[in-house]
Amino acid sequence: MQILSALLAVAKSERQPVYLQIANQLMTLIKDGTLQPGYRLLSTRQLASSIKVHRRMVVQAYDELLAQGWLESHTGNGTFVANNLPAIRRQGPENQVKADSALKKAGFSFEKSQHLNRAVLKSGTRLHLDDGFPDPRLAPVEELSRAYRSQLLHGNPYIRLGYGDTKGAAWLRQELASHLNETRGLKITADNVLIVRGVIMGIHLVSTGLLKPGDHVAVDSPGWFGANMNFIRAGAHIAQIPVDEHGMIVDELEKLCQQQPVRLVYVTSHHHYPTTVALRADRRISLLKLAEKYGFIIFEDDYDYDFHYLSKPLLPVAGADKAGMVLYCGSFSKTISPAFRVGYLVGPEDAITHLALFRRIIDRQGDQMLENAIAELLQTGVVQRHLRKSVRVYKQRRDVFCDLLKTQLGDKVEFEIPDGGMAVWARFDPSIDIEKLAARALQKDLYFSDGSLLKRPGEGKDSIRLGFASSDLSELEESVGIIKDLL
Repeated sequence: MQILSALLAVAKSERQPVYLQIANQLMTLIKDGTLQPGYRLLSTRQLASSIKVHRRMVVQAYDELLAQGWLESHTGNGTFVANNLPAIRRQGPENQVKADSALKKAGFSFEKSQHLNRAVLKSGTRLHLDDGFPDPRLAPVEELSRAYRSQLLHGNPYIRLGYGDTKGAAWLRQELASHLNETRGLKITADNVLIVRGVIMGIHLVSTGLLKPGDHVAVDSPGWFGANMNFIRAGAHIAQIPVDEHGMIVDELEKLCQQQPVRLVYVTSHHHYPTTVALRADRRISLLKLAEKYGFIIFEDDYDYDFHYLSKPLLPVAGADKAGMVLYCGSFSKTISPAFRVGYLVGPEDAITHLALFRRIIDRQGDQMLENAIAELLQTGVVQRHLRKSVRVYKQRRDVFCDLLKTQLGDKVEFEIPDGGMAVWARFDPSIDIEKLAARALQKDLYFSDGSLLKRPGEGKDSIRLGFASSDLSELEESVGIIKDLL
């Protein structure tokens, strides 16, 4: 009695019920070999007395372990550790060390992929010149919360809270079709829309569903590593197509097509990532003609189309597609906030239906409550009003930020004022070690990229994106001041 009572410790102040504490500790003693199969336990009265708990707690603990098969009861003879359990040699101290390390290091082998080894951008510092994120302080959070609450409380709960269409909420797909037709010159219906968690999910689905190992994929250079990681994971060969002040050099793409078959071309047409330049109109036409001629898919990533300041934005390549060669992708991550994971992939109906099958095996459906809430905001015009307000605010921030860069860092940084988007493509003096500068700024509670993710092959890390949209005017001034002091 004394030995078993010494092995059990009950803390009545813990949140876990006392009977579960007893049951879990007995289970651990069986699993580590301390209590062997056939071992006779104390009666419920004896054990309760020895560990000073109410007998009902021990009865419940025994019942729990009997139900799970750890114990067996012999009427009139007592309760025993189940005989059908394998005998386990009692664990020594070295085995405990091994068990503890199992939480840190897997006992099985797996191959680590270098192309996945990229830093994850996270919010954390007080000041930030980030990758080009929106300001969540401007987001229509109150309207969204009311719409979300309405979705939770009203309507048929079986439908509202049950499984829905793998392609996404029908209401949102309908509203998006209308919105994209009106703002981007598309001519689509809800059947052309697949709701995704964001652009990265759209790229993943296309990589999984439309690429085969050995396919050739052409991408912008410099470009977005997030897209490239998916193409590499699919077993594709990446071909880098250079970008100049007018976007992807389509003539270089044509040369590639003449040399080898190209399956897909990934392009950020409106505000190229990372340089922010727009793909010129004549190159858009040439790109579509090449797609028809050589039969490749165009994946058009239009991640921040809505934020353009100079004039009306160029319409997407998808709007002029007459042959069904373009898959068009965007999201509300830049429109509202990255926390709201709702995006859209637009394309021919048969391709969207095909890709929806792949969406189902990684994510049965998205957040129907959120999707319908956003549909309501689109229908009532809240999103449209938010965009008009945000464009005014971000334009002011762009102008102030560019003026600060010119007046405070003009001898150290070169840049072109972007026509749109949420970031400036800044080229630092080659003598400046951006990686060290970013590390020192981080000590001042200011984050900006160290350039490692955007380094061109064979070139130094002298150019980075400096996001201005997520900071107000005083924060922008303080951030540039910190960089000036560090330089």
